[in-house]
Amino acid sequence: MPLLGRASVAALGATLLAVGCVSAAPVAVAEEPALGGCVQPGPVLRYLVVFDPGTADEDADRQITAACGGTVVYYPEIAVAVATSPDPGFGDHLGRDRAYSAQAEIDQDQRKARRNRVDETMPPAVTPLSAETDRRGEQWDMDLIKAPQAHRITEGDPRVVVGVLDSGVDPHHPDLQRALDPALSAGCLTGRADTAATAWEPTSSPHGTHVAGIIAAADDGKGITGVAPSVRIASVKVVDDEGHIYPEYAVCGYMWAAEHGMTVTNSSFVVDPWEYGCPGHGGQSVVTEAMRRAVAYATARGALNIAALTNRGSDLTHAGIDSPTPEGGSAQSTEASDDCAILPAQLPGVIAVSSVGADQVKAGYSSYGLGAVDVTAPGGDTRQHPKRNDQSAADEQPCVLSTVPNGYGYYCGTSMAAPHATGVAALLASVHPDSTPAQLTGLLDQQAQPVQCPDDYDLNNTGAQDAYCSGYVSYNGFYGHGLVNALAAVDGTGAATPHP
Repeated sequence: MPLLGRASVAALGATLLAVGCVSAAPVAVAEEPALGGCVQPGPVLRYLVVFDPGTADEDADRQITAACGGTVVYYPEIAVAVATSPDPGFGDHLGRDRAYSAQAEIDQDQRKARRNRVDETMPPAVTPLSAETDRRGEQWDMDLIKAPQAHRITEGDPRVVVGVLDSGVDPHHPDLQRALDPALSAGCLTGRADTAATAWEPTSSPHGTHVAGIIAAADDGKGITGVAPSVRIASVKVVDDEGHIYPEYAVCGYMWAAEHGMTVTNSSFVVDPWEYGCPGHGGQSVVTEAMRRAVAYATARGALNIAALTNRGSDLTHAGIDSPTPEGGSAQSTEASDDCAILPAQLPGVIAVSSVGADQVKAGYSSYGLGAVDVTAPGGDTRQHPKRNDQSAADEQPCVLSTVPNGYGYYCGTSMAAPHATGVAALLASVHPDSTPAQLTGLLDQQAQPVQCPDDYDLNNTGAQDAYCSGYVSYNGFYGHGLVNALAAVDGTGAATPHP
């Protein structure tokens, strides 16, 4: 089930977060073949193509046609196109610094993006729908961020729309029917938005439905309740049935959210096929620049973009290994440089979210790093069991309960943490309706409950620290500005007292 993430590497300090991986200088135009020189052995592959800013539709289409391809969609606002071609030389015709096919790379190496998964230390525990059962007593995560107290003040404004960029949202689930807006939903699995219900409904993965429930499941005394149950959500499908999140899917998702006035977006995924996007590396530069432009455009149109950190437990202040996960055998690995970025969580203006368990301690799988984490939220941890109702802690589920098609399920991961932060951001947007994304970012930081670094982070009881937390109580590498707090977000009191 896709994470759908490894997620945000923010690198050391704010510098890496603020600097794009690709220069804004004009891209070179490669020599284009005459149409008679095209070869068509197949298969037809999709490509992401980056043009100079300001390139007209006709010019972009002409260049793609001359390079032996066809235009699927062109986004003139960001000068990025999605194209298809059966000619294996299409990328060379346009230039490897301008055109890239993630589909070709994954197919050629027989790789499948299995890395974009929720933490699988806890298998899903799915229970069927029950029309009258109240499951709110199992939502330790909502208690942790004071969502029930916040709901006594407000449950959000239906004018606030959250784009759930994921594997699709079940429109038939009773907890989601009130919130989901079909008119604002679309599928992006060709790189071009498709508004047919079959394009944005889930098919093979419950991940998007689980994320959506955390954000906005109804407060009706049945099932579960989300962080902001009165806001609306849109299903923007960017994960295919094999679990791939190709970059053209994500670009389409952000552009759809921008063009349809979404207030907040949630991205619990990492774009395939690499761990990092790096400058000066051909296809990685293309993907990084296209994603940077799409996210910046969505931000400029008023969307606050929130993304999950990765589930690899990595220190993201240091670049790691860039290695797509193979279907079988060993993938070739290369050392990533410090100016590489995990997409989308490390892009400028994106809120990166780490994960904690029921004890408000960083989950073992959650990546971290000073400057990498903006806020933290409940994602669950199999080592941290909620202690409730005078029951043994071992009797309580340590992962997060939410909606799945035809029922409810428990999952752990930064995928689950991000939508808690997204729900709080939606509450903030509800009580501060004229705020810009930058202002909402400031408010999200201010309402967070500071969490200090643990004195001992030895999860395996080996006598050695499993990770090192650097920084201060008010801002550190495990928790950023702190744990999101729904009550503080809506009652105007600001942040709660630090958690020792």
